[in-house]
Amino acid sequence: MAQLKHYTVYSTPTCGYCKLLKQWLDENHIAYEAVDVALDPARGQEMVEKTGQLGVPVSIITFDDGAEEIILGFDKFRIGALLGIS
Repeated sequence: MAQLKHYTVYSTPTCGYCKLLKQWLDENHIAYEAVDVALDPARGQEMVEKTGQLGVPVSIITFDDGAEEIILGFDKFRIGALLGIS
């Protein structure tokens, strides 16, 4: 299984699911880059280009083998499976 290289969370300050996702990542000791798309329109555009949509949260998980997973919403079961968190 490939190891986590970088985790990016695109979110907004008013998004409840964004807060839950980041809290869950913190509880599971997963380091991540938090991108507030409300404050950084360029990064918001980057998110739209990768996903084709405007909804948050968006997780982009990059592994050390170069594989990338994009997860829309707070899907803790899929994220947990990808990162080996039960």
